[in-house]
Amino acid sequence: MPNGSPACDPPVSRPDPTSLGRLDAWDGVRAVVAGFGVSGFAAADNLTHLGASVTALAEGARNAEELEKAELLEVLGARVDLHTGATLTLPDDVDVVVTSPGFRPDAPLLAQAHARGIPVWGEVELAWRLRHPEQDTPWLCVTGTNGKTTTVQMLDSILRAAGLRSAPVGNVGLPIVEAVMDPTPYDVLAVELSSFQLHYTDSMSPQASAVLNIAEDHLDWYSGPSGMEAYTADKGRIYERTQRACVYNVADPATEALVREADVVEGARAIGFTLGMPSVGMVGLVEDILADRAFVESRDSTAAELCTVSDLASDAPHFVANALAAAALARAHGVDQVAVRDGLRAFRPDGHRIALVAERDGIGWVDDSKATNPHAAMSSLQAYESVVWVAGGLAKGARFDDLVQAVRGRLRGVVLIGRDRDVIAQALSRHAPDVQMLAVDGGETDSDDSGRALMGRVVDAAADMAQTGDTVLLAPGCASMDQFTSYATRGDAFAAAVRDRLDDQH
Repeated sequence: MPNGSPACDPPVSRPDPTSLGRLDAWDGVRAVVAGFGVSGFAAADNLTHLGASVTALAEGARNAEELEKAELLEVLGARVDLHTGATLTLPDDVDVVVTSPGFRPDAPLLAQAHARGIPVWGEVELAWRLRHPEQDTPWLCVTGTNGKTTTVQMLDSILRAAGLRSAPVGNVGLPIVEAVMDPTPYDVLAVELSSFQLHYTDSMSPQASAVLNIAEDHLDWYSGPSGMEAYTADKGRIYERTQRACVYNVADPATEALVREADVVEGARAIGFTLGMPSVGMVGLVEDILADRAFVESRDSTAAELCTVSDLASDAPHFVANALAAAALARAHGVDQVAVRDGLRAFRPDGHRIALVAERDGIGWVDDSKATNPHAAMSSLQAYESVVWVAGGLAKGARFDDLVQAVRGRLRGVVLIGRDRDVIAQALSRHAPDVQMLAVDGGETDSDDSGRALMGRVVDAAADMAQTGDTVLLAPGCASMDQFTSYATRGDAFAAAVRDRLDDQH
């Protein structure tokens, strides 16, 4: 340095977050977490724990619990901004954005990040990067338009029956970041992934993966003429870098096409599941037996008996298909036949999934409020011969023509509710004009009592239509948030109204 020249410190370089993992120092990394739901809090909490400088942004707190979590994070050193408009502008000095799945790619915060070349991860991508390098817990991953939660819970039941420390994580159960950061490592994780989560996931490499089905859904998120194509492509991302088995639905060619297009680890196999007789390399039904012709030593000539249909909590076709997919994923992990049988026998679905509420005078009342899109509603309707169908809510851009054409021969009558009920009414008018149809008025329910009153009118209308041998089926084919806080609240209101009516008849 020449004499008299002023001394200057070299510029301080910050770590590149794309090169960091669980055991690295995250000090100096400036991370923005978009959204403050369950996964957003988990991401912000664990990044703070690793030493990153964290700013969590959301459009307000939804409840007191989120306010308490915000206070906790601020005590730990994070900055939390939960006021309206907080997610409209990305801060100036940011190294990585971790987004909650509800943010569309064109959301202002994410669009600004992309324009500035800042990496955008989902919580799932963050979790994959934070796995402990010496533990390498396998992930068994499930996506699909319908059946994800049931299949992942079935899979977890099987894994536990095998004596493994497992957990359902991701879009159900624990946030996946919490699971991978647990100081006591899991043996294996059963991972439910939505298309939104997969959209923001780039490096995950599952041990085995499954796409259960592809049908119209979330076309409000995937807007535009190529929305369905983009939705399907995001589902297919689950197969990328799969190590052992890509499980697909033989009855849904789109899922097999996604396997063919995927860039998998060499040696990974395509495993089909079917409600028919399984070919070599598949799992399926041999009469009433769930059979494996994929993970047996002599696949050409033998099949391993996994369990019988009567071992399952329901013999509905979509429930059996979910069991086959869960069994295939477990077998790919190396679980034996006995554990598959015991796990499936022990499994009972959560509420609001083809749940029998009551049966009286030869009429069944069934709550499948979890059927929040047309494909799920079709699966439910096809499980019954003669149905009074309770439908409607938020259609999310979906159409109902294919559904009505497929089930019109099963419909005794239809009771419609919700904001988008006219979408269903129009499909019924086009394809099932002879089916009796009644719309029940009712705006947003602001209390349990008002929701129960609305469903009371629905139940009365359905009872007037139903005959001996019929099933009154709440399978709305739509989301619930136009009138109820959740599909569970909607199902509870329906079940309560059914019991009220039947009690009054005594």
